[in-house]
Amino acid sequence: MLDIRTIRRAAGGPLGPRRTRYARSGTLRIAYELQGTMHRRRPWLVLIQGMGFDRSGWDPVLRMLRRRFRLVLVDNRGTGRSDRPDGSFTVADMARDVAAVLDAARIGRAHVMGASLGGLVAQELAISRPERVDGLVLACTAPGWPLTYPMPAASIRLLTSTRRMPVEAARRRYIENALSAPTVQDNPALVERLMDVQGARPADRKVLSAQAKAGARYAGQLGQRRIRARTLVLHGDADTVVNPRNGKLLASRIAGARLVIFPGLGHLLFWEDPGGFAAAVTSFLLDPDGTGTDGERRRSRQWPAMRSRSPGASERTTMKVTPSGVPGRWELPASPRMTVPGPELRY
Repeated sequence: MLDIRTIRRAAGGPLGPRRTRYARSGTLRIAYELQGTMHRRRPWLVLIQGMGFDRSGWDPVLRMLRRRFRLVLVDNRGTGRSDRPDGSFTVADMARDVAAVLDAARIGRAHVMGASLGGLVAQELAISRPERVDGLVLACTAPGWPLTYPMPAASIRLLTSTRRMPVEAARRRYIENALSAPTVQDNPALVERLMDVQGARPADRKVLSAQAKAGARYAGQLGQRRIRARTLVLHGDADTVVNPRNGKLLASRIAGARLVIFPGLGHLLFWEDPGGFAAAVTSFLLDPDGTGTDGERRRSRQWPAMRSRSPGASERTTMKVTPSGVPGRWELPASPRMTVPGPELRY
């Protein structure tokens, strides 16, 4: 059911005025926002954030994505302007929230992208509502227990050390941990920007705890083999929140999935390299097999499409010709920080 009440957010910021809409999911109101030119030929792309962020967590990539997609930005339950749930909930509950948003917006089928916990939600949506998902993008996320590689030791130590810290100090530590060490050192302004974003509408500690428990309990190993959506997996190899090996493991469990590794980037890779991230997503979703016209490829910022040499789950490769001729690791010219595993990489 569509709740017609809306909120006009104050003008300002890089994207100007925004309109918040609401969908009803059970007893909760789930806030969402539509962005981009509402042209019927532009595909819909749903964006689902992870722990600690509302929809503003996508801000660095929105301008680029709006050029080619109509966007649906969702505030997960308990974050942003969505209602706070009582007690615990599951990833399946969060996936039902996203389905309710699609119903409210009268969108039958869309591309879906999730980051971190949002990646689990996107997986679950593709498993439980396959008719609603066209392309699937899973960023800095994992396949769920019992197969998931455990959280890196740095994050486990951080969880222990910040329990009695003031909220602001703990937030800073978590943000710095979610970025690569070189990014924290070379770009301190990015840390401050993330502090502002998370501090604008901070999530309640109880909600964060419920989100963490939902993610920890998620078991995707029984359903991922059923995902039929075209899937792209993105991961930074310096991620200290979600073990980067989970990206490879996740791609190996979804038939035909493509895997892209961003060297030197951390958990928030879409903040560290928004241009490379958005270009990879756009290239995959709009021309996944490299069959588009020359004009379509130019509009996609001349990023080469990623192709799978074998659709089987046992091997994830690309067929792009590398200018350097170096086998096994291909530098994409539009973003030197992004590489794609070569044909010899097996899982």
